[in-house]
Amino acid sequence: MAWLVLVMAGLFEMLGVLFINIYAKRNDISSLLGLALFFSLSFICLSIAMNTIPMSTSYAVWTGIGAVGGALLGIIFYGESKEYKRILFIGIILASTIGLKLIS
Repeated sequence: MAWLVLVMAGLFEMLGVLFINIYAKRNDISSLLGLALFFSLSFICLSIAMNTIPMSTSYAVWTGIGAVGGALLGIIFYGESKEYKRILFIGIILASTIGLKLIS
């Protein structure tokens, strides 16, 4: 269950990052509220997961999901570079995140 909550924390972090970009473009209160909501949910889920999963593993997985997710959102929705080197290194981050789960 803790791993599911940790994945949710990472997904909420991705949405928080998305709302940072939305807020930067729109600069309205609804975007700011979305940003605050998703980062709050992310931190709450992360703290719950840390009750069971060691801090070092939790934090690494959480940031890995956020980094990969943020990069993929940029590629999909904002036309950011799809260069093979970028995709390769995103894949390495993802593989490392999965590896942490497998050895835990």
